[in-house]
Amino acid sequence: MAAKRIIHWRNVIKPASGGASYKDDSKKIIRFVRMGCANRPFFHIVVAEQRTDQHMPVIEQVGSYDPLPNERNQKLVAFNFERIQHWLARGVNLTDPVAELLGLSGYLPIHPRTYMTAWRNRIKAKEESKEKN
Repeated sequence: MAAKRIIHWRNVIKPASGGASYKDDSKKIIRFVRMGCANRPFFHIVVAEQRTDQHMPVIEQVGSYDPLPNERNQKLVAFNFERIQHWLARGVNLTDPVAELLGLSGYLPIHPRTYMTAWRNRIKAKEESKEKN
């Protein structure tokens, strides 16, 4: 008597484009994951699946960002550019905040939102200087 073969649904159902299972074809993204306390945010820059929650396990951490200035008025950023280049070569997308940081670091072209933020800051500084005078 022949053994009964059990077929699992993952082996049968394939994505419309063909190829491997859905899990293998899922999109990846480089994004922030918020850490730290309520009034002291700190961000890890990670590669994760696009549809997962920010507190789910990530694929790899490729950097960190501390948005609050330290005693020298510096915002600290650390990148692993080799790993970022590896993931970008594999077709991973970037979120806008991460693209802005990579543009400011000189790795990518400067993001258009960076120019708009600088323009708004200049206008705000001019208005504040007029109010003081």
